[in-house]
Amino acid sequence: MATTDPIFERNVPGATEKLRAAPVGIAGCGGLGSNAAMLLARAGVGRLILADHDVVELSNLNRQHFFRKDVGRTKVRALADHLRAVNPAMELALHPEELEPDAVAAVFAGADLLIEAFDLADRKRWLIEAWCRAFPDRPIVAASGLSGVGRTAAMRVRSSGKIHVVGDEESDMSEGLCAPRVALAAAMQANIAVELLLGMKEKR
Repeated sequence: MATTDPIFERNVPGATEKLRAAPVGIAGCGGLGSNAAMLLARAGVGRLILADHDVVELSNLNRQHFFRKDVGRTKVRALADHLRAVNPAMELALHPEELEPDAVAAVFAGADLLIEAFDLADRKRWLIEAWCRAFPDRPIVAASGLSGVGRTAAMRVRSSGKIHVVGDEESDMSEGLCAPRVALAAAMQANIAVELLLGMKEKR
């Protein structure tokens, strides 16, 4: 892909070349993962490793980057089509199988950083632990607390070493999931990922 590709002509100066060479892993392609993946594609990230065993359901469409025509398809394959529609030159590694702790190192070996996009707290926990064991020098961007509506000011970023967590860290699934708040968390994850890939976050 040429650096003068008109898709990226209004990108942040100097970002396109760096992001094109950056591989990012995304564990989970639902509300967080599908939206973050699309934002990273539009930002110019050149390679994504997508892992999710689930299929698209109608109930996903209120917050995930899918459409009615995708219902019944595996999320990674449906998402891959949408990403390529934006950036055909993007490299995609698809893993439509269920991710287990002992597979994290192999599946995401080529990723410079990982976006954690699981729904359940116990899965989030073992994913972060498995990633940190396998790649202690590589960052992971996780999310906790994105349910409900409003409370925009409560959405924050907490960083500890290579672990970055976005969300309010309080709300739970009983509040329901609404597109704006889920997309906000996904956008925050993608924004942190871009900062890290460009070497900007460590300078602050």
